[in-house]
Amino acid sequence: MDGVVVIDKPEGYTSFDVVAKVRKIFGERKVGHTGTLDPLATGVLVVLLGKAAKAQVFMENSFKEYLAGFKLGVRTDTQDITGTVIKETDVKVSREDVEKAALSFTGDIKQIPPMYSALKRNGVKLYDMARRGVEVEREARDITIHNIELLDYDETTKEGKLKVKCSKGTYIRTLCHDIGKELGIGAAMENLVRTRVSVFEIKDALTL
Repeated sequence: MDGVVVIDKPEGYTSFDVVAKVRKIFGERKVGHTGTLDPLATGVLVVLLGKAAKAQVFMENSFKEYLAGFKLGVRTDTQDITGTVIKETDVKVSREDVEKAALSFTGDIKQIPPMYSALKRNGVKLYDMARRGVEVEREARDITIHNIELLDYDETTKEGKLKVKCSKGTYIRTLCHDIGKELGIGAAMENLVRTRVSVFEIKDALTL
């Protein structure tokens, strides 16, 4: 079977888990996806079946849109709430400060990938190194934040939500982390929903 299936990936599933499920559902051996989502994340995962898998190289370059929940004042080793807390800072910042910090990342920027990622160094995945307590230098990568909007922020809980349109290769949890670093108090991503990949939107996605 050849075609494209847009899946609303559930929390707790890896992208590979979804591919395995789709492979079984359709009885199609050749199945791929166009961009990994962490287990914590939900939302649009574009799955390509059969001959459509040839389009993967083009789809991977498409822009993506996300809704990301974050919490300021906490820093973790994974840059999201699933990780071990490294430092907590009890400093209040205003919505205006958060918005200014977020907007400073708009445009073509460089981003250092997190250690907890599937990128490889000498054939070894970074997250495997990180789990052994090893940290290596990572080269900053060129990415583009086409648009970033602060949708919500509670000064009491220091929790908020961002809407981000970005290029491929962007780590949203690293973006949250960097915004917290810019504010001087740290930040961790609490949740993430990918709402769009190119022309494929979450309203058109199917559940497993």
